[in-house]
Amino acid sequence: MPGSLPSPSPTAVDDGAPSSVPVAGPAHLLRVALLMAGSCLPILGAVLIAPVLPKMQDHFASLPGAKALVPLALTVPALALALLAPFAGLIVDRLGRKRLLITATLLYAVFGTAPLWLDSLGAIIVSRALVGVAEAAIMTCCTTLIGDYYSGRRRVKYLALQTMCASASATAFFLLGGAAGSAGWRVPFWVYAVSLVLAPLMATVLTNPASRTGSAETSPGVGQPAFPWRPLTGICALTFFGAMVFYTVPVEMSYLLDDLGVANSGVIGLATAIASAATVGGAIAFARLKRSPDPMLPGVLALCAVGFGVMCLAGNAPLLVVGAVVNCVGTGMLLPALLTSAMSRLAFEDRGRGTGLWMAAFFGGEFVCPLVLLAGESAVGSLAGAVGVLGVVTAAVALGLRTRRGRTAGRPS
Repeated sequence: MPGSLPSPSPTAVDDGAPSSVPVAGPAHLLRVALLMAGSCLPILGAVLIAPVLPKMQDHFASLPGAKALVPLALTVPALALALLAPFAGLIVDRLGRKRLLITATLLYAVFGTAPLWLDSLGAIIVSRALVGVAEAAIMTCCTTLIGDYYSGRRRVKYLALQTMCASASATAFFLLGGAAGSAGWRVPFWVYAVSLVLAPLMATVLTNPASRTGSAETSPGVGQPAFPWRPLTGICALTFFGAMVFYTVPVEMSYLLDDLGVANSGVIGLATAIASAATVGGAIAFARLKRSPDPMLPGVLALCAVGFGVMCLAGNAPLLVVGAVVNCVGTGMLLPALLTSAMSRLAFEDRGRGTGLWMAAFFGGEFVCPLVLLAGESAVGSLAGAVGVLGVVTAAVALGLRTRRGRTAGRPS
C-alpha cells in the first residue's frame, strides 16, 4: 500500500486556479451550507437508527433470523454506498452534478421514510439498501462540487469543513435518534424527510460548474489526459485502510469502556462526544496548515498509531479517553488530507468518477472495520489487543510512506 502512493502534489494546496463561483456573500454561504448539509445525509443514515435497534429487535423477535437481520438495517446503507459510489461517479461525469444530486436527495426521503409504513423486515432492509444507493450519489455529488467550485486553499478549507460537519453531526444524529426513538422505533425515520427541504434549495442555489481550463489541474494546449488510475489507486488503497483507522474509535469506544467496567451510558456518551470533538479539532488544524497533504500523511498516521497504543495499554477509562483523543485528532486530519490529495489529481472531466472511487474505498473501509477488529480480537484475545495490533500496522504504514517519500525526494529530477 505505501509503495502505491505517488509523490506529493503541490496543487493540492495552492494551484492558483480561480474559483468558479463567488466566494463571498449570502449566496456563497448558502451554497456551502447546502453542500455541507448534503454531505451529512449519509452520516444521518449511518447513525440515526442505532439507538432504536434494540426496540426493532423486540418488534421482530418472532421472526427467524431477526437477531442477525435487524443490525443489517444499520449497516447495509454503508455497504451499498461503497459498492455503488464508483458507478455514481461515472453518472456524475456524464449527466452532470446538479441534476443527479437533486434527484438523489428526493429519493433519499422516499427510501428513508419507507420503514414508517413497511411491516416486513426484509422490505425494510431493501429500503435501507436503496438509501445507500441515494447516499452514494449524494456524497459523490457534494464532494465533486466542492472540488469543482473551489481550488487551492479554499478547497482544502471546505473539504476539512466537510469532515468537521460529518463528525459533529454523527453525535447530534445519535442523540436525535435516541430522543425520537423514545416515542417508538419507527419515529426516527421521519427525520429522513428533511431532504425534501434541501432538494428545492439545491435546485435554486447550486449552479452547474464549468471546467476550469488552463488551471493547474489541466495542461493548456494539451488534450484531455488519461484517467490517473495509478496514482488514484494508491490513494484509494490508503483511504480504505485510513477508513478503518478513522472508524475504530466511534465503533469500538463503548465496547472498550465496557471492558474496563464502565457501564453508565451517560459516561460512555460523554467519552464518545469528547473523541468526536477531537476529530473536529483535527480537521480545523488541517484546514489551517498551509501545506500540501501528502507530506503530512506519515506524521498524521503516526499520531493515530500513538493514540491506538495508549488505548491498548490503558488500564482505566480516563487514559482510554486520552488515547482516543490523540487518535481522533489524527483521524480528523487524515480524512481531509486523503480527500484533498485525491482531488488534486483529478481534472474536471474525471472528478466525478475519481470521487466515486474514493468514496467506495472509504465506505468500504468503514464497513469492514468492525469485522477486522472482531477477527483481531479472536486472534489476540481482547479488543484492546486488536486495537494495539491495528496501531502497529498503522505505524508500519506511516513508516512505509515516510521511507518512500524520502526515496522519491532523493531521486534526481
